[in-house]
Amino acid sequence: MVKEMVNSRLTGVAVPVGALRGKGSLGVGEFADLVEFAPLCKKMGLGLIQLLPVNDTGYESSPYSSLTAFALHPLYLRIEDLEEFKKAGASVKAKIAEAGQKFEKEARFSHYNVLRAKIDILRDIYAAEKAGVAKKAAAGGSLAAWIEENPWVKEYAVFRRLKEANGEKSWKEWPEHQKVTAKDIEALWNDAKLKEEHLFWAWIQEALDRQFSLAAKAITDAGLILEGDLPILMNEDSCDVWAHPEYFYLDLSAGAPPDMYSPEGQNWGFPTYNWQAQSKDDYAFWRKRLKAAEKYYQAYRIDHVLGFFRIWAASRQDISSALGRYIPYVPVNNKDLAELGFDSGRIRWISRPHIPTAELWDVLNANSIAHEADRIFSQVLDRLGNEDLWLFKDAIKGEKDIVALGLSPAAQNYLCSAWQNRMLFEYEGGQFFPVWYFRNSRAYQTLSGNEKQALESLLEKRRIDSERIWEDQGKRLLTVLTASSNMLPCAEDLGAVPDCVPRVLTQLRILGLRVVRWFRDWGAPGQPFIPFDEYPELSVCTPAVHDSSTVREWWDKEADQEHFSGFLGVPSLPRIYNPGAAKIILHKIAGSASRFRVFQIQDLLHLSPKWYAAESASERVNVPGTYNEFNWTYRLPASIEKIAADTDFVKAVEELSAIKAVAKNGRCI
Repeated sequence: MVKEMVNSRLTGVAVPVGALRGKGSLGVGEFADLVEFAPLCKKMGLGLIQLLPVNDTGYESSPYSSLTAFALHPLYLRIEDLEEFKKAGASVKAKIAEAGQKFEKEARFSHYNVLRAKIDILRDIYAAEKAGVAKKAAAGGSLAAWIEENPWVKEYAVFRRLKEANGEKSWKEWPEHQKVTAKDIEALWNDAKLKEEHLFWAWIQEALDRQFSLAAKAITDAGLILEGDLPILMNEDSCDVWAHPEYFYLDLSAGAPPDMYSPEGQNWGFPTYNWQAQSKDDYAFWRKRLKAAEKYYQAYRIDHVLGFFRIWAASRQDISSALGRYIPYVPVNNKDLAELGFDSGRIRWISRPHIPTAELWDVLNANSIAHEADRIFSQVLDRLGNEDLWLFKDAIKGEKDIVALGLSPAAQNYLCSAWQNRMLFEYEGGQFFPVWYFRNSRAYQTLSGNEKQALESLLEKRRIDSERIWEDQGKRLLTVLTASSNMLPCAEDLGAVPDCVPRVLTQLRILGLRVVRWFRDWGAPGQPFIPFDEYPELSVCTPAVHDSSTVREWWDKEADQEHFSGFLGVPSLPRIYNPGAAKIILHKIAGSASRFRVFQIQDLLHLSPKWYAAESASERVNVPGTYNEFNWTYRLPASIEKIAADTDFVKAVEELSAIKAVAKNGRCI
């Protein structure tokens, strides 16, 4: 039945596991809470539950910053369901009761504190029952069999022990074992003195696998699909990068190019993949990831699918990604530029920042920091011959070098801005990529009309050449994924999308993502919203995602209400979001032609007046570009049981789930 549902039109809910409030959860949602959540979803007519990534991220709250592509997060373990807990003494049970009283009152959960408390309790249980665990890990034991079926746990357990022993520091800061081979890891795993600690982490993972498998079965038994989330990138400080550095380019940092929301781009800090190296073992890393995910999910979300076609990457020596580039890319080279009439001096002019003496002095004097001139001219810049122009010294490799000088904010900001002020970025000798805002550069403004036209024609040719490569690479890599699993792939294809991406996704039957507020004809006058009957069937339609505001916050604070109301054909929508507005807006969205219509749990809760937070911003999951204890710690406003008792809410979602797609002639089908 579930296999048939994957290809059916469904309404679903997106909810982080940690957001659930179950009868037995300890300060945070746990896998076991999904067992309680599934019947409510079924009762409401939903057909799909979509989760955020559930891999171990350690004490980092972002689920997209995992320590491993395989191990599950101990945060989601139901300690009281452990076999060993039944034998636990009064002190352990008292710790759980104390933690419950402390954490259950919180509106949002404390990732660090809850995880710390859970690990401490698990260590107490393990210390009392380690002989029994060791017996299970011996030949013929259940844990030994599980380890044999999940060999990745050896790397993970060794990494986890070393990370904890080094105060949770990145492996790049460890005094030893920074560079290891498979043989080294196996030797550490088999070290008798370390075995007890390694088994602790393996024991936790076996329990997590068992509990998540039971939850996944409860969901499928209820006739629902469970959709997981597979982040494309790995944290630099991860078991996988540590154990398999050959799969990655560690000198590059992945991110996103500049846009209206992030004018200097996004620098995520994650290394990029060495696809050529991964091809040598037929992409075993990805095939294993999918095999592991398939134990629980019937569908999966491919985060940042554009990265399989081409990834935006910046130097590790930069802080922003303004000087990033697409990889792969057919570069502009010295020969190309020479053929356009650019000699070495002109190539230097368009590819290296040039700072006029007067401009720099204007900044220094305007900000009363003339006393920093000597340091800047001696440590940062070299004069270009006898001209009133300065170049950055060869020793300055990126923005981090500028920041490290400890100059005043005004000087630092000016120099970092100047560092980005070039038309072409020379990332290797004689290999150039156009800077994202190259038309704003000092060099571009000085070119003649013919020179601008010639360069723009060359760059357009390189873009077309590169797109052919992107299409080939994306199709090849995504074919590996689709051929390695029976799960339905759903792609997060937001951002600057090359023309080849929707083409390949359609060919491979991969569902794209359509976020209503951003699915517009941006090139047309008025930038109209795309009608819901024109949404592709091979897509997931949603009004909000974990990185955006909820529909409520968007409507109250961000939306052009008149424009959107006109698009919906409902000009009398309330100015302040309420259940009536929620019903109208969500019902219209539910009529889209997309195969899946997925709503965040917060957006569904707004169908009832009982579940509105005092401040709409408090209902967000994450605010991109900010790092704090708020992000990724959203919790339901009440327990699953209390929400299920809200009959008006249950009925409202049931009505939403029953809505059919609206055909082009306006009739429901």
